[in-house]
Amino acid sequence: MRLRTLPLAAASIIAGSAVSPTGSSRWPSIFSLALLTTLLLQVLSNLANDYGDFSHGLDSENRIGPQRAMQGGKIGKNEMKRGLLIVSLLTLISGILLLYVAFSTEQMFGSALLFLLIGFLAIGASIKYTAGHKPYGYRGWGDMSVFLFFGIIGVCGTAFLHTKSFDPNTLLPALTIGCLSTAVLNLNNLRDHENDRAGGKITLVVKMGYEKGKRYHLLLLCVALLSAITWLIVTGRDTVSYIILLPFVLLVFHAIKVMRCKSPAQLDSELKKVALSTFTFALLLLLLYLV
Repeated sequence: MRLRTLPLAAASIIAGSAVSPTGSSRWPSIFSLALLTTLLLQVLSNLANDYGDFSHGLDSENRIGPQRAMQGGKIGKNEMKRGLLIVSLLTLISGILLLYVAFSTEQMFGSALLFLLIGFLAIGASIKYTAGHKPYGYRGWGDMSVFLFFGIIGVCGTAFLHTKSFDPNTLLPALTIGCLSTAVLNLNNLRDHENDRAGGKITLVVKMGYEKGKRYHLLLLCVALLSAITWLIVTGRDTVSYIILLPFVLLVFHAIKVMRCKSPAQLDSELKKVALSTFTFALLLLLLYLV
């Protein structure tokens, strides 16, 4: 299940809830169910990634990252398929409960149907990233999927579930979360680019090359920082609110290490730095609204 990836998945729900009024009696229920649904989606994506990469021959002895379940022989194909089915059903049940709590009293059936469609798309995107006949993660679309589902849809969608309205300013923290989440994927692709190229997995890094991939990584971090600063300015936050930028101090040192890195294997330890920085940013954002 790769539990270390779950804080990153939670960040979009925390951020989207943070920019929504916390006085509603349904805020805790919506927050909890949205968080549960998103964590299940992330677990589903991790299982599908394990299944897909192993099935396509990517999880060989040449892979740099931690050994995966199917790669190590701990789980067979049929067992993983059953796991995918069970987690898909749990995700669907959790998502339907979320929509019922969020929309039933307002009778916003159109919005509920739209979010149900988004839920099915999210489940499909989680599975089809590396699994199936033509996984989109093998054709360079993984970055866009992560940016949309972890950033724009995750943050703005969660905010809409709370408020039943769309605030354009929400796009700014959504950009921050989306770019940082994409940066985590990019680090993974930088680390594995040689093995990916050999196995036919054409990520953006494989397309643009290792050095350009590092510059792309720096761009993602810069856009994330600028979006956070812009949000602070346009919403008129006080000086204390700039505490949400603290995680970017660590990311500056991280960026320097990535740009100087010559060996892809050294990037594995950098993944958790970006993931935890993203999670911390979301928590600090929530703290602003709770205190």
